Amino acid sequence: MYNICDLTGKIALITGGGTGIGKGIAEQFLKLGAQVVITGRNKPQLKATCKELGNNCFNFVNDVTKKKEHEHLIREIEDKIGPIEILVNNAGKNIKKPAIETSDEEFEDIINTNLNGLFALTRTVLKLMIPRKKGSIINISSMAALYGITGVVGYSSSKTALLGLTRTLASEYSHTGIRFNSIAPGFIESKMMLNAIKNDPEREAKILGRTPAKRFGKPEEIGKAAAFLASDASLFITGICLPVDGGNSIGF
Repeated sequence: MYNICDLTGKIALITGGGTGIGKGIAEQFLKLGAQVVITGRNKPQLKATCKELGNNCFNFVNDVTKKKEHEHLIREIEDKIGPIEILVNNAGKNIKKPAIETSDEEFEDIINTNLNGLFALTRTVLKLMIPRKKGSIINISSMAALYGITGVVGYSSSKTALLGLTRTLASEYSHTGIRFNSIAPGFIESKMMLNAIKNDPEREAKILGRTPAKRFGKPEEIGKAAAFLASDASLFITGICLPVDGGNSIGF
């Protein structure tokens, strides 16, 4: 049966693809026929994820903040597997601290991972996509970009900036046949989110209290949204932020 979100023949690169949301996206892409490359810093985890997901999953160790390595990484992927048609910028980090207790070094570390490194990698891939006149770049943002969340000043700042980056790239380059969109996951059952609410029942109750669906999301639910934005089903969609949040962004 034909699937409107079919990804057969497409090669996708997913940063931070070894666990959590990144893994959930990889799993859905593979089900839809894509070849998937996952990157991250933890080699054993990447290998274990690829073993679990099957033969069309490939892994490369990469720290997105090491910008000088990006060109070599992308060249190696394209030489060994083929041209990248989908880029999912998912790698990210967070620190839970009040703003006045967050050091410059901690703030800059988050910005370097969630924004600066992401932009540098995107630029490298985009230069190759433009002559091919096709591609989909998906940035994983956050609810922290849509409303104020206490204790995550670096994370919130970086994810808000990511929405501006998405819109700017869409404005500049959508005429080349490449689409740029972002997803704002709600509170998803991932290691990062669970750490954020660990030993904080008040925060957990507050999250669920404003989420009409009354549950946390699952990584595969972000994967299905990403598959739509990566596929030809969304050819006339660019520059948007898609909340996948159980209604959290509109709840009260």
